[in-house]
Amino acid sequence: MPLSRLAALHGVATSFSPSPGRTVAASDAAVVAVLAALGVPAATPDAVRTALTARETELRERLLPPTLVSWSGAPTAAGSGHGPGARESAPGADGEERAPDENPPAPGEGRPTPDVIRHGLGENPPAPHEDRPETGESPPARGGDAPAPDGSPSVARASVARASVADGSAGAAPAQGDPDPAAPPGFPGDSSLASALAALPAGTRLRIRTEQGETRASAEQLPLGVHELEATAPDGRTARAHLVVAPTRLPAAPGRTYGLLVQVYSLLSRRSWGMGDLGDLAELTAWAGRALGAGFVQVNPMHAAVPGAPTDPSPYRPSSRRYPDPVYLRVEDVPEFAYAGEGDRDRVRTLLERAERQRESVLSKGALIDRDAVWELKREALELVRDVPLGPGRRAAYCDFLAEEGEALEDHATWCALAEVYGSDWQKWPAALRDPRSAETARARGELMDRVDFHGRLAWLTDAQLATAQRSARDAGMGVGLVHDLAVGVHPGGADAWAQQEYFAAGMSVGAPPDAFSVQGQDWGLPPWRPDRLAESGYAPYRRLLRALFRYAGALRIDHVMGLFRLWWIPQGRPATEGTYVRYDAEAMLAILALEAYRAGALVIGEDLGTVEPGVREKLHEHGVLGTSVLWFERDWDGTGLPLPPESWRADCLATATTHDLPPTASRLTGDHVELRDRLGLLTRPVEEERAEAATDVGEWLALLARLGLLQGTAGGQSEDSEEAQIQALHRFLLRTPARMIGVWLPDTVGDRRPQNLPGTWDQYPNWRLPVADAEGRPVTLEELAASPRLHALIDVVRAGRVGEMGGGCGPDAGVSGPAAAESGPDSGGASPRTAPPGARPD
Repeated sequence: MPLSRLAALHGVATSFSPSPGRTVAASDAAVVAVLAALGVPAATPDAVRTALTARETELRERLLPPTLVSWSGAPTAAGSGHGPGARESAPGADGEERAPDENPPAPGEGRPTPDVIRHGLGENPPAPHEDRPETGESPPARGGDAPAPDGSPSVARASVARASVADGSAGAAPAQGDPDPAAPPGFPGDSSLASALAALPAGTRLRIRTEQGETRASAEQLPLGVHELEATAPDGRTARAHLVVAPTRLPAAPGRTYGLLVQVYSLLSRRSWGMGDLGDLAELTAWAGRALGAGFVQVNPMHAAVPGAPTDPSPYRPSSRRYPDPVYLRVEDVPEFAYAGEGDRDRVRTLLERAERQRESVLSKGALIDRDAVWELKREALELVRDVPLGPGRRAAYCDFLAEEGEALEDHATWCALAEVYGSDWQKWPAALRDPRSAETARARGELMDRVDFHGRLAWLTDAQLATAQRSARDAGMGVGLVHDLAVGVHPGGADAWAQQEYFAAGMSVGAPPDAFSVQGQDWGLPPWRPDRLAESGYAPYRRLLRALFRYAGALRIDHVMGLFRLWWIPQGRPATEGTYVRYDAEAMLAILALEAYRAGALVIGEDLGTVEPGVREKLHEHGVLGTSVLWFERDWDGTGLPLPPESWRADCLATATTHDLPPTASRLTGDHVELRDRLGLLTRPVEEERAEAATDVGEWLALLARLGLLQGTAGGQSEDSEEAQIQALHRFLLRTPARMIGVWLPDTVGDRRPQNLPGTWDQYPNWRLPVADAEGRPVTLEELAASPRLHALIDVVRAGRVGEMGGGCGPDAGVSGPAAAESGPDSGGASPRTAPPGARPD
């Protein structure tokens, strides 16, 4: 059908598979709406035919797609090379400042120098529907394949042959059995770089301007980076493309390690202003690294929230993913605060007294965390701080920050200033202000420059405190340090959606299709990026986003990492069932990710819970992206259905007992989570059935723990039947798996029974507003955590783990922070066909 063909050529699926062996067709209305969001008219048969002809002609006649990808080099260890948080930069091909990876080789040394393509496939590349020869060859070279003299990774012929063309609408080749591949056979996005170059007309000349400022005439021996490739055909046609040269694998974990998982807002200390802050985070990392031997602390997304009354408390629906939320600032740690209010000390004293009352209301009176009240206090204090002149050194540092961030920060601060006047949804602003580049917006920025500067300074202060927290972690001996979390998308009314409108698909929302666990599907209310616009820009907004996050991260967790391959687009106003998948170029997305992670010396962890299309986990493993394994989901789904024994777990993953979207382990063991859902009216079956199923689930795991002898020898003098002893045993089990990273959910260390988020609820449950608490629901401060016998008993279990217990056949003397229990191999990274039930999604 013409509509199906047109959709496929734009990476839009016309069917999906909610379960193995079952295919469901997407509605024509959904496909037409999604194509319209991509700028492709398809509302009538004539429009479809016209658009199809135009697309096929475009693909047939163009010399190059907008972005190409080449993989190169060997894997590195996280924390080596460029340190996390480095702010090195060099001029890029598009004038951006970017981090240099290495010095290019001297001219003529170890580098082939052909300047003309000698072989091609004829005057034009094959049409999209024709079979393209898979030559697997690179253009002829005159030099060797030796690395650059400085030992840096370079693109030799073998790596060129492994490269891919990034069209923006096609990712990795669909796995066998994919019922509706978005990229049909022969589609240009499915070609290697070698094939793309070979398809150029004979005599085509190449000119490559590297990120390091060199000009080359060959695609061989290029340094890592995002370069500009220009091709000139003998008939005078020219084409330009972004060429991404990335290391084949991301940095590897520095040995096996364990760490803590925490929602920062929930971790209050005796110095907090009513919610956990960056001072608390720095204190936690210093203590966990030095006293507990932890290698990392994973936190919730720290993205800037959409202001409002009330503010949406979910960290997974932010205003901006690039800039952090100033509500996390530790005001007293801002150097200028010591001099704030010098003419009005009573005002400062009153603010501190109000902050103390806000803290005590949460810790002692059962109040929920109130971000709006906390921010009101901090905003007042920071207004006073802003009146304190910066010293010469601080002023220079602030000016450097403004220069480095450039237009992106100006846009963000402008949105914040305009939101104070017109509200936090830019789509409801006066029409002229909805365009960030309009003359009216520029005029408004000038009129509000005082507020723009205030919000720019908040971004600078928050960035600095995040860097301090990561520095605290590394100074405390953590091999990884902070693991930051990247949300799937942003709020449609927020700063990023306003400033980057050209990259977002108007009228679309991201979600999940209906399946056995969610018959209505899910709509997350997040506008998706347009894959075509990303490719045209060389993935510029994605690169800038990653670079900003890696600045203060030892690792990055990517929520719903499957979104690098495809996302479920839903036309706004339609139910989640009325959507369809849109394909992203996974090769390009992964290449940019690998490049920026390499530059930062950071790990990447993909949240790959739920239904995952065939081939995705394998592709992620191929490039060194760690997976996420949650104990309760690890079962032999294709066989007995029983808990998976530890030796069958994958090695390249972060293994945990629970997450922020799931019941705490104590709640799971006691069945409290069923009673909670029953009280809130969330059950779809009789409560007796839910209780029985939950009890069976727990019973099967406890039986496996007993068979393995993991319930014996509990720490802290606890009975083997106690819930605390069972939590310890579950973590002993995690240690027996070959998982490279073991995560301990901080609330589990004190027996907290309340989930931080209960998917499917809004007002019924206080999502994202609960402090860490003990088994009785009493809030526990950071100081009390540090002194908790229960916490230390559990951590002692984790630290006492021996590799002999962990599996992998390594020696008996290596502990959890020693070498990995099992080396990465072709089958260690998630090639198993099993899939876990869909993980709970953010609301």
